[in-house]
Amino acid sequence: MIRLSSACAAAVMIFLSGLAPGATPVLSGTPPRTITDPASVASPVDPEARAVPTADLFYTRGALAATWTPDGKNVVLSTNLTGRFNLWKVPAEGGFPQQLTQSDDRQSEVIVSPDGSTVVFQSDQGGGEIYDLYSVPLAGGPVTNLTHSADVSETEARYSHDGKWIAFNRRLQKASVTDIALMNVTTGEIRVLTHESSPDHQWSIVGFTADDHTIIANRVNFSSTDGAVWRIDATSGKAEVLTPVSKPGKGKGQFVFNTASSVSSDGSTIALTTEIGGQRQSALLDTATRKITAVKPDAWEQRSGDLSPDGRTLIFDSNVDGRTDLFAVTAGSAARLNLPPGLNTEAGVDSSFSRDGGRLLVAHQASNTPVDYWVYDLQTGRARALTRLALASINPDRLPKSQIVHYRSEDGTVISALLWMPFNLQRDGKSPAIVLPHGGPTGQTVDNFNRTAVALASRGYVVIAPNPRGSTGYGRAFMEANRKDLGGGDLADEVNGARFAIATGYVDAKKIGITGGSYGGYMTLMAIGKTPDVWAAAVEQYGIINWFSMYQTEAPTLQQYQMGLIGDPVKDKAVYDAASPMTYIKQARAPLLVLQGENDIRVPAGQAREVVDVLKAGGRTVEAHFYAGEGHGFLKRENQIDALERTVAWFDRYLKGAP
Repeated sequence: MIRLSSACAAAVMIFLSGLAPGATPVLSGTPPRTITDPASVASPVDPEARAVPTADLFYTRGALAATWTPDGKNVVLSTNLTGRFNLWKVPAEGGFPQQLTQSDDRQSEVIVSPDGSTVVFQSDQGGGEIYDLYSVPLAGGPVTNLTHSADVSETEARYSHDGKWIAFNRRLQKASVTDIALMNVTTGEIRVLTHESSPDHQWSIVGFTADDHTIIANRVNFSSTDGAVWRIDATSGKAEVLTPVSKPGKGKGQFVFNTASSVSSDGSTIALTTEIGGQRQSALLDTATRKITAVKPDAWEQRSGDLSPDGRTLIFDSNVDGRTDLFAVTAGSAARLNLPPGLNTEAGVDSSFSRDGGRLLVAHQASNTPVDYWVYDLQTGRARALTRLALASINPDRLPKSQIVHYRSEDGTVISALLWMPFNLQRDGKSPAIVLPHGGPTGQTVDNFNRTAVALASRGYVVIAPNPRGSTGYGRAFMEANRKDLGGGDLADEVNGARFAIATGYVDAKKIGITGGSYGGYMTLMAIGKTPDVWAAAVEQYGIINWFSMYQTEAPTLQQYQMGLIGDPVKDKAVYDAASPMTYIKQARAPLLVLQGENDIRVPAGQAREVVDVLKAGGRTVEAHFYAGEGHGFLKRENQIDALERTVAWFDRYLKGAP
């Protein structure tokens, strides 16, 4: 049972109507939004604005993970200060960071033992996505591989409170399912606690209760439509479900979604994300009564985070059209944390709270502001930046900012998008524009520091990044609206984003480019193949090219995800054909640049070569570059810089006529 006040219920009813002023979207259940008048979009004036050096954007470092040390004196984080994502220790009161590890491979999901002596993290090799767990002394020293398993991936480790056990997610390389396992820290012995039999479900660890006898975990399907919270006995492995279970039957069935994010020390309360009217909302679960209580329901997506060490305060984030605020809920009252606008998220891997509960570790970024870690004092309500990961040349005041716009797609559905307007443009219809489709497709373009958008907008390109149907953040119906229609309605949403940019009066309809990675790369290929008249140039990065061949070569987990999107490759062959870029690629006319990792297990490099060969055979303009030692996405700094420089040069050549 989810209890709502009358005011909350009224707000949810408005949300369920899905009506934005001036629009009647086909999809119900989306938050109400006002259509943006393209004529209201303006290019800001700044005589000092300059093109941002591409390399500076990547010497402005990234961040993968962070966590407190138990004494609250330090934060351990994964950042690419050296061009590789390794572990660093920085004083919580501020100071120069100290490097703990050195590797060419990414290291993330960092936690610290309860006694503060040991750091545990995960790392794969060459982007291969088969992770081992490692440890390194907090004081510095040799790195130890804890799991040594070339054919098993171990991720998201969590310590027991007494430090004797580590629970983690465990997946066999050739299996789709992920289970929960337990390691004895002293002996290294591993026991698997769950034994998932459904190929389309996986388990994920949340944490231990204070007595360390019980583990809280989530069991979720690959489509993220079916989720439940479970309590597992750490000794026997006996599992008990704590939230309602889906009943998928024929047709749509009845799917229920609940996932836990934190558990109180006594196990009486679990913070979870539930669904109300098809929208994800923050809630609390009373484990004794099994009652689920929404904390502050509204029309927008929410996500529960951590409970304070005393269990009295819950942190959750509210995602309003791609910008997130953090809220603290105490005694039923929710207060927004005083942080700058943009993307504000909890940053602690196992807990964002310091052990005394007085401080919160937060990651903050925005479209014109690179990511940094902040420490938020919950007593004073003051936040201070802990890190300074940007180069001095990256001045937010001199960078193009994003704005959120809304437009109607082909069928009237309201689409949200982030728009970057360059400085000092004339409204003369002569400027080039770039459409940036996001990955996923179950993802969302949010107000983060987007290096591609900043690089292009600072060079005079109008940049628009739509959140088409299939995106998260706008309710279940919207997220599922492109199932078995990939490259259909969602492509129309992208095309109408280009039309919105043209309607501002700044953009030349003959100078439209498109670029994206992963599903964004797939959308790029579908766009130039299915709607060739729209695009004048394209850059495709590690995008899906052939769903049939991808299914045959990809990991079992991704096979399950793929079937949730477009069905079975045999039974739904017609759907696969309709969704395959190879069905349309011969119609492409836009010059295409392909960027691909050689070690990509999601989209094998052979797929990229396949599309290049077809276009070359047809006499089209196409080039490709392959990056050794990179997987699905580029993590090495020199490759990130090279990829963006190639992207900018490609668009300069074919949209601006540069040599």
